[in-house]
Amino acid sequence: MQNFEALQRIITTLANKNEELHNFIETLSHLLAGVQVNSGQVVSDLEEEFDTLFSILEEAKESMTNTIKQEQARKSHELQNQLTQSTNALESAEELLEFANHALDIKDEEEFAKAAKQIKDRVTMAPAFRLTMKPKATDNMTHLMVDFSQERQLLQGLRFLPVPRAPEIEVQDCMVVDNAVTIVWRMPVEDSKIDHYILEYRKTNHEGLPRVKDERCWELVDNVKNTEYMLTGLKFDSKFMNFRVRACNKAAAGDYSDPVTLETRAFNFGFDSSSSHLNLKVEECSVEWDPQGGKGLDSKVKGKENKGSAHLTNLKNMTRSGTPSPKRGSNTRSPAPRGGRDRFTGESYTVLGDTSIDSRQHYWEVKALKDCKSYSVGVAYKNLGKFDQLGKTNTTWCIHVNNWLQNSFAAKHNNKAKSLDMPVPERIGVYCDLDGGQLSFYNAESKQLLHVFKTKFTQPVVPAFMVWCGGLSLSTGLQVPSAVRSFQKAENGLAGSNSSLNSMAQ
Repeated sequence: MQNFEALQRIITTLANKNEELHNFIETLSHLLAGVQVNSGQVVSDLEEEFDTLFSILEEAKESMTNTIKQEQARKSHELQNQLTQSTNALESAEELLEFANHALDIKDEEEFAKAAKQIKDRVTMAPAFRLTMKPKATDNMTHLMVDFSQERQLLQGLRFLPVPRAPEIEVQDCMVVDNAVTIVWRMPVEDSKIDHYILEYRKTNHEGLPRVKDERCWELVDNVKNTEYMLTGLKFDSKFMNFRVRACNKAAAGDYSDPVTLETRAFNFGFDSSSSHLNLKVEECSVEWDPQGGKGLDSKVKGKENKGSAHLTNLKNMTRSGTPSPKRGSNTRSPAPRGGRDRFTGESYTVLGDTSIDSRQHYWEVKALKDCKSYSVGVAYKNLGKFDQLGKTNTTWCIHVNNWLQNSFAAKHNNKAKSLDMPVPERIGVYCDLDGGQLSFYNAESKQLLHVFKTKFTQPVVPAFMVWCGGLSLSTGLQVPSAVRSFQKAENGLAGSNSSLNSMAQ
């Protein structure tokens, strides 16, 4: 026998190691493929960046060349104009000089005076005396010379971006409390250039290192400024969650940290439609009373029922709108086998959860829809009949709310009730400790204790509900709140007055 058990342990160890190796091989294959893809991508990005640099240099060269050509054209135009004007002035001056030389040979005084006056007038208007003798431009082009020595140094200093190192998640400082997860990490070396962090997480049902081929995708929280982050309002509908972090500077994001896996177990269940009354419309997380739900089976039910007083009494208890009275129905119903029960018996509109509780502590919350007239919340053994009433048997425990005719709020078990002298909360929290034999009800918002049942559960239980003229919504995937855990620890050593129903038959 010992050898058999030892072999079983060896087989289990080998199977776990094989699964671990399969996961590691998948991870390596995924990384190898990623190296090929990412290498090609960064080469493409590099070529694109250099092409951009070349384009910028070509544009700068063309622009600066155009500037030189424009300056050349401007100076050439200015000097050419001056040259043309000066040439014309010189020709005019030479002609005037020749005319003046000829005038010196004139013997007639009157003719000489006339020529002298003409020469004087022409000299006054001569272009040579109206021109500036300073060039409007120089041949110097040094103002358009360049020195790219600094730019060359910058280009020669081109390097890959400085990438932050991978952070390290401090697993011992991470917390999973009240459906919130706090992740804490640090940098292996202080880096003042880090701008922010990216936190990624995903849900999984696999313990250990994250699997490449997991059924869920990574979700991310960007622009985290500190080395700590709290994810709140989570629904724990998986056994574990994977987390990883990467640091980012203004230029690039670094490698991911080594991933960590944290346990996020919680009690998840839905309404079991196969266990519900025909007049209940059941969805996964909601149930609503539907007076037309069993209408198609009325003729079959009536055929099986005795047409005597039991059926007539039920008809009398119907309201004008056709809504049955839960109280009157329960008071007038005569005992009958399950198949002959009145399907409109009050407080028998039950539905069970689809998952049983066989150990540990669990917590869930229930909210009644507006104007719900009557409902119960509790637990029951799995053998509860479809039309059994919660709290009326020794296998069901519940708190019951009645808003029809006369308001009441009571804890019920084994056909006995204890009135609860407190307001009915909008949302009710249910805490079940099967091993400790305790069922507690709380105000889900304030965590005020409403009632405690203490008993010894002899078999697994399932969440149980009753609703009439209204509906209930269900919240699961919840951890036991820390306030409830603290209260339970303080309560375990004390005998509470809220357990008066414990003396009833269990």
